[in-house]
Amino acid sequence: MAHIESTVSVSSPAFVANREQMLALLAQVRAYEQRTHTKSAASRERFEKRQQLLPRERLALLLDPGAPFLELSTLAGLGLDTPDLARSVPGGGVIAGIGFVSGIRCMVLASDSGIDAGALQPMGLDKLLRVQEIALDNKLPYVQLVESAGANLMTYRVEDFVRGGNSFRNLARMSAAGLPVVTVTHGSSTAGGAYQTGLSDYIILVRGRSRAFLAGPPLLKAATGEVATEEELGGAVMHTSISGLGDYLAEDDRDGLRIAREIMGQIDWHRGMPVEAPRRFKPPRYDAEELLGIMPADHKRPVDMRQVIARIADDSEFLEFGENYGSATVCGHFKIEGWPVGVITNNGPIDPAGATKATHFIQACCQSRTPIIYLNNTTGFMVGRAYEEAGIIKHGSKMIQAVTNATVPQITLYCGASFGAGNYGMCGRGFHPRFCFSWPNAKTAVMGGEQAAGTMRIVTEAGMRRKGEVDEAKLDEMSRRIVERFDSQMSVFTTSALLLDDGVIDPRDTRAVLSKVLAVCREAEAREPQKMQFSVARP
Repeated sequence: MAHIESTVSVSSPAFVANREQMLALLAQVRAYEQRTHTKSAASRERFEKRQQLLPRERLALLLDPGAPFLELSTLAGLGLDTPDLARSVPGGGVIAGIGFVSGIRCMVLASDSGIDAGALQPMGLDKLLRVQEIALDNKLPYVQLVESAGANLMTYRVEDFVRGGNSFRNLARMSAAGLPVVTVTHGSSTAGGAYQTGLSDYIILVRGRSRAFLAGPPLLKAATGEVATEEELGGAVMHTSISGLGDYLAEDDRDGLRIAREIMGQIDWHRGMPVEAPRRFKPPRYDAEELLGIMPADHKRPVDMRQVIARIADDSEFLEFGENYGSATVCGHFKIEGWPVGVITNNGPIDPAGATKATHFIQACCQSRTPIIYLNNTTGFMVGRAYEEAGIIKHGSKMIQAVTNATVPQITLYCGASFGAGNYGMCGRGFHPRFCFSWPNAKTAVMGGEQAAGTMRIVTEAGMRRKGEVDEAKLDEMSRRIVERFDSQMSVFTTSALLLDDGVIDPRDTRAVLSKVLAVCREAEAREPQKMQFSVARP
């Protein structure tokens, strides 16, 4: 394959400006994440008095030392708990990601009980449902560390209550699909949330700390008049010796995590899996640091996405497919750590030829069982009379059909703009890619704010003319509000907060993140868990 020659000048004013902008956005992401860590850690004194570990300390003891951990959706709910971003604490009240427990790749979820006693924050339910979807799609065991006050009754919404049933349904689906569900209940697991514990295959309760009941003492007294202590109603000793809810009685948090690791170590999860020798590969020829300055801060400025590929592909080698046909849509093959992948990316809008080429390429990748990576950088499909006559709707529809029905893992990365139906053709979140990440500069919208304002101005002005009164000041104000509205919703600080991706990543980490998720996908394709008609039930 041909090596991509670098055309990036790291000393150019444009590169320097792009880099500074990217670093500033990345610093914002890290600051929001750190705020969540700090807020949770502020509960240390209270946890230590109870002889408990903080949530992230629990996670660190659960996971294999030194093994990679890919945290997901760290900005979930940003700005939705309070409109004041300076005070917003993102994360949704849960910590989630893919890591290794006793050598087994797992989906891990921990209640962030250092914040509001682990109550789900805005978008926390959506985050929980998304990580469960990832576990099901990728055949990952599910290990959860539970300590949650449950739903906040002061902000109760009936739709959250009804949709919340999906999380319990997913636990039952995972068990029936042969994916072990292991739970350490470190504290409260009450009301409907008790089923988060009860629907697990292996349940570890902590002496003196675990609480699992459908109605706590206050609700019990209000409903029936019965008076009972929390320990009598749902303590660890009662549940492991009388009700049979708990399988293991741990003495403290550390002991519970030790038991969870031993359970995973006793599951013959790798039985029958092929043992593959590590593949030989050469790293990219160019420094990943250069990814910080390639993407323009202004999405309307052109960029050659081959320069991005050159900094994530083994030895910067790239075999381009149909280079001279529909050239604004770039398709081709490269390798990441020795493993072949297909890529589709954009050097501009998608025209009929580009859509046709991408459709062909997607189908060819399905034929060869090659995963596809979509590097989004498009303002959409081309518009205009000539393109309509050339069948842009027809050819764009074929591309969308190919994306929808592809039989190989598809991974989406928003690198720049992802506008209009281009978001659909490039496997946007609505098309259920296995994983979907964003760079800090990414923008997602039905169209740019200026285009939206221009469209509405033309329509509104035509209406005014029919009435014989054109108010330019009113039109200017309308345009300003539309641009402001669009611009405020297209940044990753809004889209990632709404779970429209699986997280915002540092561009320099792109190759490492893609390598991790591709390994997850390969393992899922090779694995055949022991499926059952029903999930494992309690005795």
